[in-house]
Amino acid sequence: MTKAADIMHPGAQWIPATENLERAAQLMRDLDVGALPISDSQERLCGILTDRDVVVGCVSQGRDPSRMTAGDLAKGTPRWISSDADVSEVLREMEQHRIRRLPVIDKNKRLVGMISEADLARHLSEQQIGEFVEKVYAS
Repeated sequence: MTKAADIMHPGAQWIPATENLERAAQLMRDLDVGALPISDSQERLCGILTDRDVVVGCVSQGRDPSRMTAGDLAKGTPRWISSDADVSEVLREMEQHRIRRLPVIDKNKRLVGMISEADLARHLSEQQIGEFVEKVYAS
């Protein structure tokens, strides 16, 4: 049985909710990622920051990314999956909530990885990928 830990990209990194968006963008560049999980002061997941969030929620509105924080853009209830969850649970979570990136949390509630569409594409069948795309991108 394939688990979330088997398909995730390991080594994901938090960004504190208090960190400014300029630093968040630099970290995304340095890590070559398009999203960062946002942590609160107790290192609990409180959101996900994407490169699109920075552009749409800050830059396009003429706001200063050095003065806005990751927490300013954290909205809604963040979704995550246990590292020992079956891949069918991963797909269900991503499809049901129409999300493209999913943090993976271990039994000690630590961030251990992220699952993206690219990770799914590398590990799932063409039929599974087709169903995922249809459910996540359907209007």
